Amino acid sequence: MKKLLCLLALLPAMAFAQGVHFEKELTWQQVLAKAKAEHKYIFVDCYTTWCGPCKYMTAQVFPQETMGRFFNSNFINVKVQLDKTPDDNEHVKSWYEDAAMIEKEYKIRSYPTFLYFSPEGKIVHRTVGSSEAAEFIARSEKALKPATQYYTQLDKYNKGNNKPEDLHAMAMAAMDADDGPNAAKISREYLATQKNLLTADNIHFMDNFTHSSKDTGFTVFMKQSKAVDAVLGAGKATARVKDIITNEEVYAKLRGNTVDWASIEKQVQEKYPQYATEVVTMGKVRYGMVKKDWPMFQTNVMAYMKQFGSNASPAMLNEFAWAVFENCQDMTCVTEALEWSKQSIKDKEEPMYMDTYANILYKLGKKNEAIAMEEKAVKLSNGDQELSATLEKMKNGEPTWK
Repeated sequence: MKKLLCLLALLPAMAFAQGVHFEKELTWQQVLAKAKAEHKYIFVDCYTTWCGPCKYMTAQVFPQETMGRFFNSNFINVKVQLDKTPDDNEHVKSWYEDAAMIEKEYKIRSYPTFLYFSPEGKIVHRTVGSSEAAEFIARSEKALKPATQYYTQLDKYNKGNNKPEDLHAMAMAAMDADDGPNAAKISREYLATQKNLLTADNIHFMDNFTHSSKDTGFTVFMKQSKAVDAVLGAGKATARVKDIITNEEVYAKLRGNTVDWASIEKQVQEKYPQYATEVVTMGKVRYGMVKKDWPMFQTNVMAYMKQFGSNASPAMLNEFAWAVFENCQDMTCVTEALEWSKQSIKDKEEPMYMDTYANILYKLGKKNEAIAMEEKAVKLSNGDQELSATLEKMKNGEPTWK
């Protein structure tokens, strides 16, 4: 009998050790009923089958004992698949209608999105994105307390809770909840209460909420770039401004196979003359890549790098160099790309960037230099299989490009 009692005592711990228990048979209505009966909150993992971070949470985070201990005691847990595939089982199919309702009702735009409901079935909180167990538990604990529940605080804001400190906290909460419209609206309201926008705190705040030309930070970043850079780092203000202009004035107008580049350039020139040439040329580079128009890409990427290459980040240098390596037959262009690639690893030896450099060396016939660089990349990457395979091709004299 003592042995039986000991085994029974271990059952709760064994259940927790299995990680988060997700209900796999219940309907949404049954989940709501069970939560109400057991007076537990509801945790909903909104995922898709193609989402990498979703897969990471399922494989690496949810199975952990600490996750099971927290979620199984506080929540009825359910996973809701928001895409449809030919491999969906009957349970997933039975949720299609409710999944579509949840996606629409709660405006799910990012994956994974996690929703939290009260025992009465009222939405109280949401959070977005993968994280490690300790951080995720800390994020989820907010769902259990009215003072930190996103939707509870949003209700207070809508009822007039608009002191500056409350607006600041509410804007940050909206950002964490991936509630873009409210994040933009409330952040502008907060900044309107500030007499000095150039404090370090306000610059960091604007850095989080400057995504369009309508945002307060856009004008500040454009006209007060030195003050902003003093807080965020050299070139940060102008880079943000150019990204926004490019998105709004160039990318947003690239529709179909016929693009009126002259009209686009004229409009950008009229609104932002100091940035027009750079952002339009970048638009042509990206358009050429998307359309796989490699002659167009080559012409414009070489023009961009010649005039604005000093502004390119290591990631951009590597991206453009690799695109040239894979798609441009003109060895003059490939030789130019070698210099961009070399520049990308000037300050930091990133294995994938070194792989690009090695591949371009190899394509240019510099086999020994290429092998030496690729060996170094393999070592720094702890034997990455893809890089190792490339190294073997180089040693065997096989092409590393299609």
